[in-house]
Amino acid sequence: MRIAVDVMGGDHGCGVVIQGVKLALQADDRIAAILLVGQQDQIRTALAEAGLQDDRISVVHASEVLTMDDKPLEGIRRKKDSSMVRAIDLAREDKADAIISPGNTGALVAGSMKLRRLEGVERPAIAARMPSRNSDFVLLDAGANPVCEPLHLAQFAVMGSVYAREILGLEKPRVGVLSNGSESSKGNELTREAARRCAQLDLNFIGYVEGFHLFEDAVDVVVADGFTGNVVLKTAESLGYAMMHLLKRELTASPVRKFGALLCQDALRALKRRLDPEVYGGAVLLGLNGNVIKAHGSARERAIMNAIRVAAEEIRHGVNQIISEKIARANERLATATAPVSLAT
Repeated sequence: MRIAVDVMGGDHGCGVVIQGVKLALQADDRIAAILLVGQQDQIRTALAEAGLQDDRISVVHASEVLTMDDKPLEGIRRKKDSSMVRAIDLAREDKADAIISPGNTGALVAGSMKLRRLEGVERPAIAARMPSRNSDFVLLDAGANPVCEPLHLAQFAVMGSVYAREILGLEKPRVGVLSNGSESSKGNELTREAARRCAQLDLNFIGYVEGFHLFEDAVDVVVADGFTGNVVLKTAESLGYAMMHLLKRELTASPVRKFGALLCQDALRALKRRLDPEVYGGAVLLGLNGNVIKAHGSARERAIMNAIRVAAEEIRHGVNQIISEKIARANERLATATAPVSLAT
């Protein structure tokens, strides 16, 4: 497997990304090649500082950088020699099996459309893996499509179910449509029609789920439009950071509490690891002829390592091929279910 890494798009510079690459190569000897895409002088310097010498590494020079301030479509069109665009081109030219970028999310989604959608897929979707009480769940769309139609959500359900089964190892992932209540009378026109279509598919569909149930191990795949999903994702991340801050403040408020915190420090470290988004490496863009991983802009070494791990898992499991097969079956079933009934004369 060949993985192209945009080393210029993150908040912490290419040195941190390359340290993450080093960790990934040490952890997985099955990775055939890592293509480091970016400004070659900076990459060479960072490789030397990291002490990274590996025959599996090659450098692909890109003279420009897409920043978080660039407008997605304008940036993709104007900065054709940016590290992100060059990484996408490597996948489009079949020189890389996966792309990883911590850069501008909108630009990555827009640029990745060069890879073309898998046959039958109407819209690609960002799938984010999130922790619940005892396990994880997949949320999609987490931001690629602010405005959706019912068919899009039904296809997101299919893609999310495949991802949960192949990557999370769940035999029959429970799929739910995110709504403002679990009763069938809740929701709006979009969620009601999406739920109706999901119920017609070969899914373990449990109906509506509401925000209250997301972190209770009640569902494995949560389907929403990209606007709603992105709000949920960012709210959950912010709440996790706030809870850790509040916990730290309260546990250090007095000598007695500090002593108590010392006694339970192993449990506190375990909790921090459980809530740490770097464990997941990033979000996955599903539905394209290629494997695209969006790492967080603030991703550090461990997050980059895990993003590479996720990309490798996607490739090994053949996630895209399975999605293509499942989407074709889903489209056939939906077409049959919605076809008009002809009346005998």
